[in-house]
Formats: sequence, C-alpha cells, structure tokens
Amino acid sequence: MHPTTLALIRAAIEEDVGSGDVTSQYFIPELTRSKAKIMAKEAGVLSGIEIALEVFRQLDKGLGIWARKADGDAFEIGDVILEVEGRTRSILTAERTALNFLQRLSGIATTTRRYVEAVKPHPVKLLDTRKTTPGWRLLEKAAVKDGGGTNHRIGLYDQVMVKDNHHMACGQLDALQSAIDRVRKDRPGIKVQLEAASLEQVADFLALRGVDMILLDNMSVAELRQAVQINEGRVFLEASGGITLDTIKDVAATGVDAISVGALTHSSKAVDLSLEVL
Repeated sequence: MHPTTLALIRAAIEEDVGSGDVTSQYFIPELTRSKAKIMAKEAGVLSGIEIALEVFRQLDKGLGIWARKADGDAFEIGDVILEVEGRTRSILTAERTALNFLQRLSGIATTTRRYVEAVKPHPVKLLDTRKTTPGWRLLEKAAVKDGGGTNHRIGLYDQVMVKDNHHMACGQLDALQSAIDRVRKDRPGIKVQLEAASLEQVADFLALRGVDMILLDNMSVAELRQAVQINEGRVFLEASGGITLDTIKDVAATGVDAISVGALTHSSKAVDLSLEVL
C-alpha cells in the first residue's frame, strides 16, 4: 500500500477516534466479541476494499477480516461486501472510517461505470481529471479504474497540459513552439497536450511540432465533429467541459479519442453501505 494512503488512513482514524471512542468504552464490555458484516443498501460498483480492510487492521490487528467482493465487482442490494469478527469495541470504532472510504470510492466507481456503459459501442476512452479531493487523488483515480475508466495525468509532473491561462501568459505561437521544443529536449518521452477553445486554435496547434494531444474545451457536438475532420488522425483528441450522462453519447459519436469528465471525482454520490453487528 502506498505510504501516502497509509498516512491518510491513519489520519482519518485519528480524526474520528481522537483520544478514544467514549461510547464503546462505556457501553460495550471490554471482552465482548462480535461478528459483523458490511452490506449494500443499494446497487453499485465496489472500490476501496483494501482501504477498508486496512482501517480494521489499524484499529485491531487481532480482528478477523474477510473481503467478500473485490474492487471492480458489481453488487446488488443485500450483498455482503466484507465480514469481520473480534472485539466488538474495535469493530464499532472502525465502522465509520471504513464506511467513509468504501462509500465515497464506490460512489466514484459506480458513476464511472455508468459513463463507460453510456459511451458504448464507440471506441472512446473515459478519462478522469485532477478535480479530486485533496489527499485522496490516488484513491479516487483508482476508483475510476475500478469503474472501467482511464486515468488522465496524475498531477502537474507527469504530463504537459497547456491550458488557456498558460496560453495567455506564454504569448504567441512562436513562443509556444519554443517552449514545446525545450520540453522535448529536457523531458524526452513526456506527453504534450494543448487546450483549444476554438477550431481556429485546433488548426494552429496542428501546425506545431511535438504536440501529442489536443484538448477540445467546451466545444459543441458540431465543433467536435469538425475538429475530428481537421485533425485527420494526426494527434489524440480529448473532449472536455460540461459533459453529462445525457450528452456523452453524442460526444462519443463525434469520433474523438477520449472524453474527460470532472464529475467522476468531484460530484459522485456516495453509495449507501452499512455495517451490521450480528
């Protein structure tokens, strides 16, 4: 497990438990043992099972914990996601933190699966964005993959993305070309993507050397079709901006290579799961 993920789990436990679970300390006898299960109260796609298991381990290494579903699995109402056995205090202390991770990440995976199904049968990739919960990026992007989506760049370090604000600060096309050339020299192998807000910009960017991808920002379906025609398969085209489940089919049909949807990570609804002591 990635060190930042372990740190996040420990911080989440500390946030919730603090100096101790006073309710369990006073209302649950110390030696009481129980079995419990996490169950689905609505249908969805699972993500975060290893995170939930680690929450229980961090609280009490003596607990017996069994995953009954794997990340990426679909589940229905009533399905058992996880079972745990051991000290009742430990189970109840871990309950909310484990559920918070599972519900949030499964919500992202579930939403992603809906979008992936919506673009079929078009051979288009569904991408996430950097619009993630601070500190949760690796987990939320893993949830997108569990739902069948594809990860875009992880951060500012692993891909060039020249957006509108960069264009404003960089200046004219010759300055842009010079910058791309420097990237190619200093960082061979890194992908270079430019954001285009108009078909005129698409044509301008296609004339530059060293461009791998163009992001088509907030363009209409008609404009996207025209951009695909102008491109003639030369670079990877990504459509982005305000795309919803209601509109994504039409966008996929334009022939773009990928569609990025920020809502996968910033607006997904948590899936309803609950822990029940048996």
